[in-house]
Amino acid sequence: MAVIKHKDQRIGVFIDVPNLYHSAKNLYQAKVNFKEVLKTAQAGRQLIRAVAYSIKTEGGEEHAFLEALNKVGIETKLKDLQIFPGGIKKGDWDVGIAVDAIALSNKLDTIVLVTGDGDFVPLVHYLKNVSGCQVEVIAFGRSASASLKDVADDFIDLGQGLKKYLINSKY
Repeated sequence: MAVIKHKDQRIGVFIDVPNLYHSAKNLYQAKVNFKEVLKTAQAGRQLIRAVAYSIKTEGGEEHAFLEALNKVGIETKLKDLQIFPGGIKKGDWDVGIAVDAIALSNKLDTIVLVTGDGDFVPLVHYLKNVSGCQVEVIAFGRSASASLKDVADDFIDLGQGLKKYLINSKY
């Protein structure tokens, strides 16, 4: 099936910041250029909402990063890092992203999930089959779930444009 992208399409972009951050760090020892990611997601279409979901750090280092996201038109949502007995840390936005995508789906033609997390496969099925939205996924192909790539209407591999999508990279 060919993916349709036209200027009148209303899109929402939902960015799983920890997923992209860790993929870029672990695969390429670099940071993500979220401005370029948003531009690619938008693809000349009518952006209704762009939301980045992130985790608060203990020292508040995220403030400059969040300010930079806001300057390029990306809303930010933060939650506290959960620390479990034994020291295991978890910062997970899966349910928040899913709820927001479903809540906004009646105002959108296309939903762009910027994540490689396979936990979103049921969300993609719901958005396509119940809400009638086109669903696109943007992530680093090397770390993205194969099942997520398969169920999406379109998959854009950030790994195919490292110079464009990475900051402080040797690529």
